[in-house]
Amino acid sequence: MGKSSKDKRDAYYRLAKEQGWRARSAFKLLQLDEEFDLFADVTRVVDLCAAPGSWSQVLSRVLIKGEKFGRTAWQDQESKFRQQMLGLFGPTKPTAVTTVSEVDHEADQLRPRQDVKIVAIDLQPISPLPGIVTLRADITHPATVPLLLKALDSDYDAKTMSQQAAHPVDLVLSDGAPDVTGLHDLDIYVQSQLLFAALNLALCVLKPGGKFVAKIFRGKNVDLLYAQLKIFFERVHIAKPRSSRASSVEAFIVCLNFQPPHGFSASLEEPLGVGFRLHDMTEQKLRSLPISAPTVLQNPQTEAWDSAPPQVRHLDEDGVTEIQPEDHRQNRESDIRWVAPFIACGDLSAFDSDASYRLPAGHISLDPIQPPTAPPYKRALEMRKAHGGAYGRTTTSRP
Repeated sequence: MGKSSKDKRDAYYRLAKEQGWRARSAFKLLQLDEEFDLFADVTRVVDLCAAPGSWSQVLSRVLIKGEKFGRTAWQDQESKFRQQMLGLFGPTKPTAVTTVSEVDHEADQLRPRQDVKIVAIDLQPISPLPGIVTLRADITHPATVPLLLKALDSDYDAKTMSQQAAHPVDLVLSDGAPDVTGLHDLDIYVQSQLLFAALNLALCVLKPGGKFVAKIFRGKNVDLLYAQLKIFFERVHIAKPRSSRASSVEAFIVCLNFQPPHGFSASLEEPLGVGFRLHDMTEQKLRSLPISAPTVLQNPQTEAWDSAPPQVRHLDEDGVTEIQPEDHRQNRESDIRWVAPFIACGDLSAFDSDASYRLPAGHISLDPIQPPTAPPYKRALEMRKAHGGAYGRTTTSRP
């Protein structure tokens, strides 16, 4: 597919190159920040599955350089609009009004944050970014935790075998996804396992009150995932940025205010604090339950005693006995199925990722900001080039 056709089809692909982002996924994080204010009071961040580095690039420009995108940019626009309206209709308190030029000057000032620490992890190599520490590691392997803790704290000693951060982070991001097969049930399952690994790593480094954002594939068990994450976070939302195509099952789960249960200790060797002890814990729980004898009823036809659930018998006027099972279930909170709140991020003024827009006059297609460093198809391209291209080498006949 040529560049011009892709540029015309996807507005965010074109805007990412025009605005200097490595990938169009940068707009997804910016729109999530507009809705949930993810970067508020954040200085320490871990970016999982970070390649090619678009989310890390957003973090670098917002936290390290102090540029304004997402929520802060939206607040500046609202402030400018209010000042223009006050200047148009006349201020009620002239002493409290700031001119539009003063607001523009204040908005253009860079405000870098102090003591910023950002660590990006991925199996693929990531091109360097200003102020970003990159690790090439597998987030599903227990050996990644000491590497991450060492990157976050230079004084960390791996000999202590500790898997808890001495200086926890404020935000953990994960934009990773497996190579989709087209079989939605399989893709959703594999993605859930990747999310499970990212969550376990996040629980090792998040501080109380921290935030966790990860990509998910929407399926029938989203409410179950929501209920599980509610154990660790006060607020959990399923969000769909406008830059994410509506035709895709992709969505993002946004978890706010990390509150681990009392006595919980995270470890990749024992995921979610259970690990391989789950079977033993289940058997121990069953043994601790009280033993109750089943209710037995006498069959009037065979005069035999059968095991059956509790029943209520009624004798009508015709002498017919009506038997109805008695329901002893109570409406407990554990029996209620959670409904995950779904939020669409981005208003109608943003581009529609599924729509095609006419290219402006004189448009020039730009090259990507950062070409792939080690794409999986690199070997295939080299082999194709060695064989003379897609159609092989042409033979020439001698006279």
